[in-house]
Amino acid sequence: MTALTDNEQVELANTTFYEAVERGDLDSLSGLWLDGEESGVSCVHPGWPVLTGRGEVLRSYALIMANTEYIQFFLTDVVVSVSADTALVTCTENILSGGPAENGGELGPLVGQLVVASNVFRRTPEGWKLWSHHGSPVLAETTEETDDETPE
Repeated sequence: MTALTDNEQVELANTTFYEAVERGDLDSLSGLWLDGEESGVSCVHPGWPVLTGRGEVLRSYALIMANTEYIQFFLTDVVVSVSADTALVTCTENILSGGPAENGGELGPLVGQLVVASNVFRRTPEGWKLWSHHGSPVLAETTEETDDETPE
């Protein structure tokens, strides 16, 4: 078996991040983020302010996991760029999620959402670790210009 390239390792780390969120596995998720106060980790969830520091970032994921009964990510447009010990992954998160159970004990309505994300990783002796995550909602679909919209 051949060793994975840096790009393949980063893409695997990125996929592992989303899988941990889907499972609601805070312990695994914690192991994916850079450790140490000097690490400068940050996170921007769609519609949230910037969260800084490992503790604040992990608390945000604990809150999201506690209030989301079901979440699944379908990643598209994944692009991995590696430069020395830093890597950038950009992707579109096609999210399907459901809220807390309703009166009958059934999962709340499922909601779809598109989010574009940038995930920055740093190489460590333990492998690639998340340094920053930034998700921004896609508010409008892009369409090609029509003749009516073309300036005269």
